[in-house]
Amino acid sequence: MKSLFDDVSIRCSKIVTNTYSTSFSLATKLLYKSIRSHIYNIYGFVRFADEIVDSFHGYDKEFLFNRFSDDLELALKNRISLNPILNAFQHTFHKFNIDKSLVDAFMTSMRMDLHKKDYLTQEDFKTYIYGSADVVGLMCLKVFVKGDMKKYNELKETAMALGSAFQKVNFLRDLKADYDVLERSYFPSIDLKNLDENSKQEIIDDIESDFALGLSGIKKLPIEAKFGVFMAYRYYSQLLKKLKKTPALKIKETRIRVSNPKKIELLMRSYVKYQLKLM
Repeated sequence: MKSLFDDVSIRCSKIVTNTYSTSFSLATKLLYKSIRSHIYNIYGFVRFADEIVDSFHGYDKEFLFNRFSDDLELALKNRISLNPILNAFQHTFHKFNIDKSLVDAFMTSMRMDLHKKDYLTQEDFKTYIYGSADVVGLMCLKVFVKGDMKKYNELKETAMALGSAFQKVNFLRDLKADYDVLERSYFPSIDLKNLDENSKQEIIDDIESDFALGLSGIKKLPIEAKFGVFMAYRYYSQLLKKLKKTPALKIKETRIRVSNPKKIELLMRSYVKYQLKLM
């Protein structure tokens, strides 16, 4: 029965989410059950594509990515795939009428990571951020509003801003791995070899601007999604606070993280704010 295979596929996407990101997994658990599995499906898809270009060292990444891309196209066309992650994603894609242009933009940014190492202009940077982060926020927004295009268009800009903020926090936190291991430099006009406090502050100011716009949209989300997205916002905001307090030179030497006890504390405090309608 196809329904049984679909159930297995969705469970695979959940396993991927829980395994690769405890923070995103925690936030997703706070969404209403009616939409939770679809966010797992989106995350599973984007995580697998990202893993190919970031982690599969020693393998032919381009061949693997092209195969994944071809399988994706067939999954969306035929509404089935023997790859359970793609099978789960196509289900969500069709159910919520996700724009194909969002998927294409995401795959374009992932393909850029196969060869492109430096993003020297703001235009290059914005193109990459849009495809790697903004469109993921828009895919999730499609699920959150359940087909309400008026609500989708109202919140589109804020969802993109939140996606941008999350991605830029990741870039700042992962400077060492991106630069030393993957030999990538995402921030234009920033000399990562000589990152100083002024350059770090410039990046942080940009992220805080995205966060402010993103938070305004979180407040308008449907109740099924609001608390889960707010929790993700709180987690990344805490990461940014730690990065602000970390000297620029140290950011290049270590990976800043939020401890599990701190995540629980954030959850409790976020829940109180949510219940008291302070957000």
